[in-house]
Amino acid sequence: MTLSERVANHGSMADRSGGDESVSTTADREGADNADADAFPDSETLPDDLDDAGVDEEVKRRLREAYLNDEENALIVTRVRSVGDRVVVEMRPPHGDATHTERFDAPRDGSLQESEEFLGFLDAAGVSPLDVDELVGTRVPATYDSETGWRVDAAYRAASEADGGSRFADAREWLWTYKAWLLAALLVGGELAFVAVIILLYA
Repeated sequence: MTLSERVANHGSMADRSGGDESVSTTADREGADNADADAFPDSETLPDDLDDAGVDEEVKRRLREAYLNDEENALIVTRVRSVGDRVVVEMRPPHGDATHTERFDAPRDGSLQESEEFLGFLDAAGVSPLDVDELVGTRVPATYDSETGWRVDAAYRAASEADGGSRFADAREWLWTYKAWLLAALLVGGELAFVAVIILLYA
């Protein structure tokens, strides 16, 4: 064999060796990609051991109610009652069981002059004072505020509510509603204080 033939044979063997290395490298890369795919499965595929996967029905219900209420921006009158010398109008959103109340001065001494704000509420709702039963079921325009909760349109709102002066009226109504419990608490507290004084004197 001549020198030129030996050089040619050596070159062909080197080419075959380089080709095998290239094939091996490609196979290794494909194997690594498959291993990564097995380690990190598709995010849409859930493991078989998750029996409670999904969205809770309570979450879906509350989201649906809140979405529909914000879309409608209204409250529905459900009840009108008297508490002391105040008229309380109870309302709720069209969806869900949240409640909102508006309070007005009730007529006194046989005259409507003391209840002008409630008359304004009836007028805005299109209800006559002689047909106040029709107020139940009326939709009242309202918006929701993250700090104060539901807030009815200014035309329906009592002036004292609009200027923030309703705190005293709310406190008065609360005291009137729970006056019996407060009296009982005062009596029991007085007796306990008396017993404590006796024990301290003769201990």
